[in-house]
Amino acid sequence: MLYLVATPIGNLEDITKRALRVLEECDAILCEDTRRSSILLQKYGIRKPLLSYHQFKEKQLLSSILQRLQSGQNLALLSDAGTPCINDPGLLLVQACVAHGVPFTALPGPCSVIQALLLSGFETERFQFLGFLPRKPEKTLCSALRYPGTTICFESPERLVATLRTLERLDGNRKVAVVREMTKTFEECVRGMPREVLERFEKEAPRGEIVLVLAPGVVPEELPMEELIVMLQELHGLSLREAIKAAAKLLKVPKRAVYKQTLESVAKVACPGKPDDFGASCQSQLAGSSLVDEALPGG
Repeated sequence: MLYLVATPIGNLEDITKRALRVLEECDAILCEDTRRSSILLQKYGIRKPLLSYHQFKEKQLLSSILQRLQSGQNLALLSDAGTPCINDPGLLLVQACVAHGVPFTALPGPCSVIQALLLSGFETERFQFLGFLPRKPEKTLCSALRYPGTTICFESPERLVATLRTLERLDGNRKVAVVREMTKTFEECVRGMPREVLERFEKEAPRGEIVLVLAPGVVPEELPMEELIVMLQELHGLSLREAIKAAAKLLKVPKRAVYKQTLESVAKVACPGKPDDFGASCQSQLAGSSLVDEALPGG
């Protein structure tokens, strides 16, 4: 059995009794960094064989770890901090367990993504996590700023100021929050417009682990419906049917109205040179779908 064990992201007291019991009873512990995990294990007097398991060894160790699990051993997987597989090693192993029928479970506990979302004070009903922003984040941020929910991402202290400047240029009125050193002595959450937050970190360089949170985007009222549908498809990977449902909800209009207008005009926006082909594609995607049945009675 494989156990995915969430561990503290700062304060070592943030660990469950169940997690400690599993760590005490397992045959061995897979660690992203054995040195960091040893600090936690020593605090609670846990002595078990530690196996180094980081992103550069995942594929190399996969076969041997599967063999141990299939032989009946119980193994625990720890990331440096927080929940394994969330922007940390472990996903390949989990997928291999699924493929080979090896039982596994996840023990709930600390997660920096959820912690930052709560500390930001932004909407929690809908959110997305982007992992670490790329070195050139403008394209990613453009997409995030149009997402109709809260966006959470990691950023390095060295690039935070430049990223805030980019945000100020793209949307200076968007509320953001920079959360750092969560659960530690110097935990901090700086909220405000990009310029306000930028001024704070231009005066004092950021340190520690950084989570950047963007408040939900607002769909411009003047954005034509067909452009909104295409945007939802291209930026968020929605199917045409899903995009129509989302557009109806965002614009607060019946799905019936969106459906009718889609067949008439979305082709001109998404594929200007081949309106007939795309129109046929739209009809093909929507024909016989539950969306049509849902939409036509009145949304």
